[in-house]
Amino acid sequence: MPSWPEFVGDVVDLGDGCKVRGRSMRRPPDADEIPDLGIYLRGRRPPVSPWAAIWVPWPDYALPLNPVRFRRVLVDALDRCTDERIEFGCAGGRGRTGTALACLATLTGMSGDEAISFIRNAYHPRAVETPWQRWFVRSFAGHQR
Repeated sequence: MPSWPEFVGDVVDLGDGCKVRGRSMRRPPDADEIPDLGIYLRGRRPPVSPWAAIWVPWPDYALPLNPVRFRRVLVDALDRCTDERIEFGCAGGRGRTGTALACLATLTGMSGDEAISFIRNAYHPRAVETPWQRWFVRSFAGHQR
């Protein structure tokens, strides 16, 4: 399946043909919004989906429980996002999802502060909700891919 079409909302263009989507898991995707891979950031295992999915254990308003595994998931998503529809989701679609999108943006070369600002402009103004999440994006940016 090709990358996300222009009419699908909440898609962030990271450049070089890489587009990813953020979504609140409270809203199921429409038929034309089905991802190839969903990366779900939740404290509990998400419901089974008809598409490939990865669960990243991550309590609400907190940080991923396994940051090393989280980084591997993001690197894989970045490698796949030019040819596949990748979506990130959490309950509300802002805090954890925004944090993951900002961390993904740091893997393209942005600093932590640049990535937070970029995701708040491109995705949602309240993305990366907590001080701990902002700290995490900044520290995530300090490590090489």
